[in-house]
Amino acid sequence: MADDLSRIVTVEIMGQRYPIRSALDIEYITHLANYVDEKIQSATELSTGGDTVRIAVLAALNIADEYFRARDARAHLGDDLQKWATEIEQMVDRALEQFG
Repeated sequence: MADDLSRIVTVEIMGQRYPIRSALDIEYITHLANYVDEKIQSATELSTGGDTVRIAVLAALNIADEYFRARDARAHLGDDLQKWATEIEQMVDRALEQFG
């Protein structure tokens, strides 16, 4: 396990190279870095100023928005699944009563 934590993966974001120490899969880390880089590039295109901190904050807010929307959608899906399961159970109970 110590070997996993000592592995360093170098990623590039906004033309800067960052060494990342992680036990996560290299391809996954690279995928995350590429995603962040894309979000920063999008924020750069939408931003009127060239301040890198401002751009990074805008990208972080966009990523947080995506995360919260996905989390909320997942929570609603769980509620819907529970509702549908209850409805199916009631239909099965009614069908069994007709044959019982």
